[in-house]
Amino acid sequence: MIAETAYLIGRQLGATAEAAFFRALAAGELQVETITSADAGRMADLIETYADLGLGGTDASLIVVAERLELTRIATLDRRHFGVVRPSHSHAFDLIP
Repeated sequence: MIAETAYLIGRQLGATAEAAFFRALAAGELQVETITSADAGRMADLIETYADLGLGGTDASLIVVAERLELTRIATLDRRHFGVVRPSHSHAFDLIP
């Protein structure tokens, strides 16, 4: 997840923003969550449930971690996936920006 995030930040915002992301990680400003075996099972369920949408493992992992941590706000540019998926702990995600 860190690699994909860094890639997207670098591609969309440039090297300075990507370096700032890694500095924030190094400073402990961001928390990195590990995917558990229970998370993996839920991810598989989501991928199958939303097969017509083309939901993949990366987005499914974000949804599952948000569910586990009971988070409803997600920062994403991908409104296509996150606007459709219904999390188990909430009616919908609050998408920003």
